[in-house]
Amino acid sequence: MSEGKLGYRFLGNSGLKVSEICLGTLTFGSPIQGLGICAQCTKDESFAILDRFVEMGGNFIDTADIYGQGDSEEILGQWLNRNGRKREQFVIATKVWVQMSDHPNGMGLSRAHIMQAVEDSLRRLQTSYIDLYQIHIWDAAVPLEETLSTMNDLVRSGKVRYAGASNVFAWQMQKIVDICKAKGYDPWISLQQQYSLLTRHSELEIFDVCQNEGIGVMPWSPLKGGWLSGKIRRDTVLDPSSRVGWASAEKGRANEAYAGYEEFANEKTWKLLDLMESIGKKHDKSIAQIALRWLLEKDTVSSVVIGVKSISQLEDNCVAGMGWRLTGDEVCLLLDSVDCDRFCAGNHRYGDELLSTYEVY
Repeated sequence: MSEGKLGYRFLGNSGLKVSEICLGTLTFGSPIQGLGICAQCTKDESFAILDRFVEMGGNFIDTADIYGQGDSEEILGQWLNRNGRKREQFVIATKVWVQMSDHPNGMGLSRAHIMQAVEDSLRRLQTSYIDLYQIHIWDAAVPLEETLSTMNDLVRSGKVRYAGASNVFAWQMQKIVDICKAKGYDPWISLQQQYSLLTRHSELEIFDVCQNEGIGVMPWSPLKGGWLSGKIRRDTVLDPSSRVGWASAEKGRANEAYAGYEEFANEKTWKLLDLMESIGKKHDKSIAQIALRWLLEKDTVSSVVIGVKSISQLEDNCVAGMGWRLTGDEVCLLLDSVDCDRFCAGNHRYGDELLSTYEVY
């Protein structure tokens, strides 16, 4: 590929600059228990991907304590401490909520769990601070004031620089904003949310909250588990080891982020992919690059979170954040080609059956 550099944006209404593409690390280390859907990257492969990401200008890296049951954070921490790297050059984001210890307080958003989880993440990451600490999922069992005061204490202590949310609904995000204002807490600056051309439910309300309150959106699953990668077309023979193949075979364990073949194998999807291919040819860009660039054209989007298993995938995805633009007409054409009709039931952005594994009900 011709060498280019990623652009940068402020993360929400903060002074923190992040690369337009954020490298997600779900693929580093062992798979999440109960979600073993794809081959994972070894430590050496992960290091190579991280090295190449930085070469292209990337500075924003997202992980979570649950990724690989801590493997992802450990790999990232080992990489950060190689070859004399300067920690301040990178923006490291991680998350808290999911069960990491086999005892009653080993999960959730209580003060007890958050305080233990942040220490564990700092140890695995081999760092003295986390740039962005995010709640992974809403916790209806814990008073929100307890969670917010704990996160604010971490920010004031210097162990966390900024707080953010992930996988929440509009009313939940607004409550976070309002309580922080009322209590004088440092504002939360980001929302990591599933968002793509095939999953647009967040446009209905929560992105208005983000726009009004200066919260930067970080779309995850921007290629909808492979559907917008360009690898699945009308005549594609489905690979059972792919995310789409796994979701088709494991409906009971798949969540809303991983759509099976039958969910989108229809004429609307094929027409969308045809349109993306046509627009891509005008810009000399791939279908995946068009999907990612469409997200970056949104005012509320600060950075798009990608997940890759190879340097070639990384390089292809990062081109989306290297200075070119879609025209206004192209953005509208893509917008009009799909319906905003993908909803999540209940109070969680993950399927209830998957969450029941963690005994939260």
